[in-house]
Amino acid sequence: MWFIYLLSWLSLVIQISFITLAIAAGLYYLAELIEEYTVATSRIIKYMILFSTAVLAALYVFEGFPVLMVGVGLFTNLVYFGLLQTFPYILLSSPNFILSCVLVVVNHYMAFQYFAQEFYPFSEVLAYFTICLWLIPFAFFVSLSAGENVLPSTIQQGDDVVSNYFTKGKKGKRSGILHVFSFLKEAVLPSRQKMY
Repeated sequence: MWFIYLLSWLSLVIQISFITLAIAAGLYYLAELIEEYTVATSRIIKYMILFSTAVLAALYVFEGFPVLMVGVGLFTNLVYFGLLQTFPYILLSSPNFILSCVLVVVNHYMAFQYFAQEFYPFSEVLAYFTICLWLIPFAFFVSLSAGENVLPSTIQQGDDVVSNYFTKGKKGKRSGILHVFSFLKEAVLPSRQKMY
């Protein structure tokens, strides 16, 4: 009886380790994709903000969510659009970034207050938190490293400096898990080669 109990704890530790490793590898790969395709990432984040805005408006119209909570959510999306103007170069000390962090906390507080007073099933509460509160900040958080190697003098409108920097002369130098991810990326998302 005690042996199977110990085995269950050992298997739980192993499972948690594998899950942690899988999440870390996924985030690493996602960060690599964001660094390589900054223009596409900016476009995807823009569409995510627009989708979140539409969801907030629909929650107000169809579900009767409080005006203040929806209004703060819409204002937060407006601040996110401000962050998107300098993407991938995001200054952590910029007023937009600081305001977006404060608004994330305010949105969470208002959501906790609302869902403490009104009953909704857990899946619906989780849907609100995922789509309206977590998705966009998570996308910006993962993409923070994309602007680290960008020189301020080389940022031009429509120029994907980070993608050019990371792919120029680096194809043969990658090793280990990054090489595996690069191979899988080329197999799943083949890139077009420019002919000069």
